[in-house]
Amino acid sequence: MTRTSSSLPVLALVPGDCTGIGPEQTARLLAEGSLRDVARLVVVGDIRVLEMGARHAGVTLNTKLYPSPKAVDWSAPEIPVVDLGNIDPAAFELGVANPDSGRLTGDTLARAIDFAKAGEVEGVCFAPLNKQAMFNGGWRFPDEHKMFAHLLDHKGPFSEMNVLEGQWMTRVTSHVSLRTALDQVTFDSICRALRLADDTMRKAGIDKPRIAVAALNPHAGEGGMFGTEEIDFIRPAVEAMAKEGIDCTGPFPSDTVYIKAFSGAFDSVLAMYHDQGQIATKLKGFNKGVTITAGLEIVFTTPAHGTAFDIVGKGIADIGAFQSAVRLAARVASRKNEARAAA
Repeated sequence: MTRTSSSLPVLALVPGDCTGIGPEQTARLLAEGSLRDVARLVVVGDIRVLEMGARHAGVTLNTKLYPSPKAVDWSAPEIPVVDLGNIDPAAFELGVANPDSGRLTGDTLARAIDFAKAGEVEGVCFAPLNKQAMFNGGWRFPDEHKMFAHLLDHKGPFSEMNVLEGQWMTRVTSHVSLRTALDQVTFDSICRALRLADDTMRKAGIDKPRIAVAALNPHAGEGGMFGTEEIDFIRPAVEAMAKEGIDCTGPFPSDTVYIKAFSGAFDSVLAMYHDQGQIATKLKGFNKGVTITAGLEIVFTTPAHGTAFDIVGKGIADIGAFQSAVRLAARVASRKNEARAAA
């Protein structure tokens, strides 16, 4: 299949925060061109940001501007760009979190979501952003996933999942303090997370996901010596979900469960809190992981790493995770299209 094929999903590519490595990664990904066989990519953002990224990456891009994704001529050889004209990267210092840049990053993502809501794109892939800059800039959400849910008026469960070399990592709690996370780990929240993980992986093509559940306490509580959460509600939640047909087992001690998962024994691990899973996956492959927002109608993916302020402008930013993010979004969007066609 070629990029001009009408069967390929249309994805909005957003360059991320202009003070970070996102513009460079976006330009390099487009110049490299290897993703033309998986998706039709249209850049949504400011052309000046993309041009800056091309200078940092040392590449030349042949672009063509369009007023919206639906106006794109996919038979044209140029890279399509919907130029929002909203960000002058020269106004911001590279490698420094800036509330104004964060606000504009959020505005750009919101426009991409508008295009998705209108049916003009089938997913949004975005380069790294800075959560604090967006929050301080007026997008008062602890993370972009809650922002997306708000803009979509989503009422059901949703969460971020991390995908690394076929392993899908999710969590019961996310961007909250550890003290708050402990209060949020309950029978119901574990069941909700397992249902969401199972459903998301099935939509990505895993017919019967094998999910390991991590314990909360050291040694899985050691029979109650180090805490009784595993006895009181973690194991009961796992057993209840297994009865619903979800292939889940545990709880397993969190210091060994990822070794089992990475060896191929499981497709996914459900962590109880953010860093319990993130440390393991980022050690496994920092520049390879992808974050997907599970549970929302629109497909959102992004590299699992951050804005890498320490290497901005040096032309050395790796694009492996961003490429994987596009491939995953294309895969999920394609399967959604197939499901709609079958229905």
